[in-house]
Amino acid sequence: MSEFIYSNKNREEININRHKKSRSAKAFRSKKEERRYWILLITLVVLGALATYGLLIYNNPVPVDSPSFIPVVKRRLVAIVAMLIAVICQSLATVAFQTSTNNRIITPSLLGFEALYSTIHTSTMFFLGARVFIKFSGVGSFLFQVIIMVLMCLILYGWLLSGKYGNLQLMLLVGVIIGTGLRSVSSFMRRLLAPSEFDVLQARLFGSVNNADASYFPIAIPIVIIAAVLVLAYSKKLNVLSLGKSVSTSLGVDHPSGVIYTLILVSVLMSISTSLVGPLTFFGFLVAALTYQAAPTYDHRYIFPMALAIGFLILTGAYFFMYHVFRAQGVVSVIIEMFGGITFLIVMLRKGTL
Repeated sequence: MSEFIYSNKNREEININRHKKSRSAKAFRSKKEERRYWILLITLVVLGALATYGLLIYNNPVPVDSPSFIPVVKRRLVAIVAMLIAVICQSLATVAFQTSTNNRIITPSLLGFEALYSTIHTSTMFFLGARVFIKFSGVGSFLFQVIIMVLMCLILYGWLLSGKYGNLQLMLLVGVIIGTGLRSVSSFMRRLLAPSEFDVLQARLFGSVNNADASYFPIAIPIVIIAAVLVLAYSKKLNVLSLGKSVSTSLGVDHPSGVIYTLILVSVLMSISTSLVGPLTFFGFLVAALTYQAAPTYDHRYIFPMALAIGFLILTGAYFFMYHVFRAQGVVSVIIEMFGGITFLIVMLRKGTL
């Protein structure tokens, strides 16, 4: 009997030691996972750089020694910068939004950014005509769209998060309802447009880097850099927020304030991306879903770089293949949205709940 008790104690000690070795407070569970993470991250960065090089140099109709070679590269560089801005905004915003809401299925698009973008442009075409719509560009229109989107989100946050409701799910539900209402109004106005006006409007409503204007960059780039740095600097707090309200509060983090702070940064990033290149509804979700599979960690200090690398490779690689191989640059956003939507359905069906 004593031998049996002694063997059971030995077994328990072995199991305890085994659990101690497998559990760790580090970002990665083992050196092997950390090494695999860095190898994959470096590989993605290199592939993204190769895709960027291909977009700038490959199939350039002007010879390298020609004086016109640099101007052509500069025009292509505008698209690359627009891609980089869109990737930073969409990737960081989606990951931070899913962390603050503690849900890996929903996206910032639920707050109605794309619907508001569509309503602004459709209303301009419907009430003011095609001539004013074409002139509705430049820094003024860009700032107007950004300010309207951010203000809408700030009002939504202030009303539904800091008031008597204080319910994040209610805020998301109201965002979905507002977005659906704006899409319905926009769809009704588009049906009343002339065919020529509808074609001009529809080209603007597709998410594309061709919508970006280099004159927006002096304003967009500093704002994106500041917001991105603030999000990255908040990585450790996001690690705590991802544990839920009760746990984060017990660890000394003000959960409501942290969520509101994160959502404000998300609204700034999403408004810049949407105003610059147009709606990219499922791009951020596609990047986030692939990032969670590629990065074997819950530490946002490592999740964010992986998301940026994956997002940049997806966007540059898609434009390279669709432009140089399939000669169909205009459908890049459609292809990305299709794959993003399929990924959304797969994740939702596997998880079984929102």
